[in-house]
Amino acid sequence: MSEKNLWGGRFREKADAQFAEFNNSFRFDRRLFDVDVRASFAWCAALERAGVLTAGEASQIRTGLESVSAEGVFVESAFEDVHSFVEARLIQLIGDVGRKLHTGRSRNDQVATDFRLWIRAALDDLAELVREAQTALIEFAEGNRAVVMPGYTHLQRAQPVLLAHWCLAYFEMLARDHERLSETRRRVNVLPLGSAALAGTSFPIDRESLATSLGFESVTRNSLDAVSDRDFCVEFLSNCSLLMVHLSRLAEDVILYATTEFGFIELGDAIATGSSLMPQKKNPDSMELVRGKAGRVFGDLLGMLTTLKGLPLAYNKDMQEDKEAVFDAFDTVSACLKVTGTVLRNISVNKERALAAASHGYMNATELADYLVRKGMPFRDAHEVVGRVVMHAIEAEKELDELLLTELQAFSHLIAEDVHLALSLQQTLASKSQAGGTSPTSVSAALVHARESLKE
Repeated sequence: MSEKNLWGGRFREKADAQFAEFNNSFRFDRRLFDVDVRASFAWCAALERAGVLTAGEASQIRTGLESVSAEGVFVESAFEDVHSFVEARLIQLIGDVGRKLHTGRSRNDQVATDFRLWIRAALDDLAELVREAQTALIEFAEGNRAVVMPGYTHLQRAQPVLLAHWCLAYFEMLARDHERLSETRRRVNVLPLGSAALAGTSFPIDRESLATSLGFESVTRNSLDAVSDRDFCVEFLSNCSLLMVHLSRLAEDVILYATTEFGFIELGDAIATGSSLMPQKKNPDSMELVRGKAGRVFGDLLGMLTTLKGLPLAYNKDMQEDKEAVFDAFDTVSACLKVTGTVLRNISVNKERALAAASHGYMNATELADYLVRKGMPFRDAHEVVGRVVMHAIEAEKELDELLLTELQAFSHLIAEDVHLALSLQQTLASKSQAGGTSPTSVSAALVHARESLKE
């Protein structure tokens, strides 16, 4: 199958071979093959409805497109892009009638349509993978719902929380990601086909019917914008980037908690690697790669923004740079979501180590301050009093709940015999019973809600 450009009539000489290779995009936009054929079917029907094609011609083109679709992409190069490949193969199969398919259509609106179709499907795929990662988080939380661990601010022990509460924090991040993917899909789902090169088509194409046939909710309202708009690419890459922020933060926590210094979790053999030199090592390469690949996706977004920032209306060849960035981000995020789910299903928790860490470090200091507030002391005064109590405990090398009642009463006459109950780990957790808190009852309710939300 020989190459033939779609634009050769204006030129007497062949393009320089090195430039032609530089110019061609077939090596990566071949991923648009299926959606290009699908959009061509729809365009054929639109041309028939407009009276541009006879019923017989449309039938021939459909038969040819069916053959092209069945064959798939069977050459590695030689074509400028996937669109020229499909058209050339169609003409080769059915003859000159195939040349009529491009009537009223430009590669500008053709590419924009194909890419929207591809990204729409990619958004659906990512949304499903996000749900699978959320499911893995819930399963991990439910399997460890009684585990207590330290919660951190500034990477310093702050207050005890349930491990399940930690899982649900990442569940919420992914829930927002899922919502953003859905919102972006709505803006992607607008049909540019029928805008031609930049000014609109001169043939009586029913664009609304065309949109319906391809599953689009509406049509673009301005032909100049339709062929030059790549906001949907930027939004897609932005969604991917923020998703990777969340996966990278989760990876960082897992990496930290798997260290000897923390020791809260151990990675299974299926998701870790060893050292070529040190036999004792068990390295969290799975999560380190997720963390590292976040920067790659951010680069895709920044590259897309930089490409678009100075482009005049309407289409410019610079826009060819959109596809590799989007394809790379999709592949990277998809892989990271899958690996994250696998990691969560191959982690064992050291409950005793986590509990010991949650029971030391004066993490019930806020509870003592709240206790004093409930006894009638203003919070700022209580904060200062408890600060002095903590200093005393440090000097005495005791935890707050290990201090004698008489020691505590030396700092405030409001402290009574019920103080040790208030300072217990169980009460510290149970007191956080408001919606969104880390009490066992709140977390159990949140897990039920999380499960239900996945069914929506």
